[in-house]
Amino acid sequence: MNANQPTGPASAANAPGIDANPSGDWKALRGDVEGIADVAVERGRGFVAAARAHATDYADRRKGDAAQSVNDLAQGLRDSSKSFDEQPNIKAFFDSAAEGLEQLGSSIENRSFAEFYDEAEAFARRAPVAVAVATFVTGFVVSRFIKSSSIAHDRDARDSFRS
Repeated sequence: MNANQPTGPASAANAPGIDANPSGDWKALRGDVEGIADVAVERGRGFVAAARAHATDYADRRKGDAAQSVNDLAQGLRDSSKSFDEQPNIKAFFDSAAEGLEQLGSSIENRSFAEFYDEAEAFARRAPVAVAVATFVTGFVVSRFIKSSSIAHDRDARDSFRS
């Protein structure tokens, strides 16, 4: 290559066998790519919608099990309150908690997953600080539980190793 020879795109356009005006081909290629992208976006939206519908259907099927678990817990509280017959204040506390759990169980049975989600989202928008605090406390409790479980597991492993 010498100093008088042009470089860059102009030299490529002057090379033999290369079209000097490729804009027609580029426009066609660009149209094809845009069409492929549109199809991909539509398929992605369809996939997301199908996944959301599947998750909602699964949650709606499992809500019966959740409601039954809550009702069983309420019944367990009612059974526990029988031991406090001599202490009416404590018995009333247990009975009140059991009634609240029974109401929650019936609410779970009567509502759809979408209604629960919408209600939780509305609560999070109304009280973001409460959600943040609850998330922090839950994370702290879970981390303490995991830590204590791992310490107990390590202690059991050391004891079995010594034996």
